[in-house]
Amino acid sequence: MTTERTERPPLRFLVPENWEGALLKDFLRKEAGVTARFLSRLKRTEGGIRLNGVPVFVIVRLRAGDVVELFPPTGSTRAPGADLPFPVLAEDHRLIVVNKPAGMPVHPSPGHDCDSLLNAFSGWLEREKTGALAFRPLYRLDKDTTGLMLLAKDGYTAARLPEFLQKTYWAVCEGKLQGEGTISLPIGLEPGSRIRRCTGEQAVNPVPAVTHWKALAGDGSHTLLALTLETGRTHQIRVHLAAIGCPLAGDDLYGGSRTVISRQALHCREALRRDTGQVFTAPLPRDFREAFPGFFPQEDFLEQFGGEEN
Repeated sequence: MTTERTERPPLRFLVPENWEGALLKDFLRKEAGVTARFLSRLKRTEGGIRLNGVPVFVIVRLRAGDVVELFPPTGSTRAPGADLPFPVLAEDHRLIVVNKPAGMPVHPSPGHDCDSLLNAFSGWLEREKTGALAFRPLYRLDKDTTGLMLLAKDGYTAARLPEFLQKTYWAVCEGKLQGEGTISLPIGLEPGSRIRRCTGEQAVNPVPAVTHWKALAGDGSHTLLALTLETGRTHQIRVHLAAIGCPLAGDDLYGGSRTVISRQALHCREALRRDTGQVFTAPLPRDFREAFPGFFPQEDFLEQFGGEEN
């Protein structure tokens, strides 16, 4: 059994009357939403599961009003630290909210062994002397997509929070779009490619994908969009916009031109926690703003959309 402990506050659950007499393991799995894997880790952690302050086994029966506490093990990173940007926007005992820069993959990959967000995270831990934390991103962003990344500090948060998140992306596409709309097109691999995705009959193993968009501004040749996703497919926004003839500016993988901006103009702008109502916002990167300065006067832009990155 591991003796690894965490200094963060425990997860607490009050047992309601309808769970009187139930087994603790059933309460944790069905009411608290604890995954089987996370429960297994808690059981191997000394004092990881407590009932009214006392360590217990999960076969104990509950009484209404009992207080269940979970002490998740901290875990650790498995990548060398690097002195890279790791701009923390917010942090509490459950989450770290980061504004990911362009050109940084989330995980190490061929050609990016030491310049990923994981390497930046490891370096940040070393500089801040925060202690051991596992790298638990709640979702992924493409290498050249900027904006909000939420990292969980424990396995429970990593397993439960994604279902309560509603992310809003800002993007600039080529062409003129007005009003709002929905793109519902299954996405699969493009034949003969391990990277490109596509829609239509040629897509290999397509899966459902739904994207909602709303036009915020435009100049005739480009349109600024706010987008939300019902599904989270690889390259979903990029593929869907290309499919309707409006590829992302800078996204040459899917037909966009790099004349105005040298990467896909896609930014994870906002994340809403539907369980708490908390909203996180990531400032726009400089290259995004400077590529399309005519969308709004600076003062109007800041007033309407709440800030920019220096």
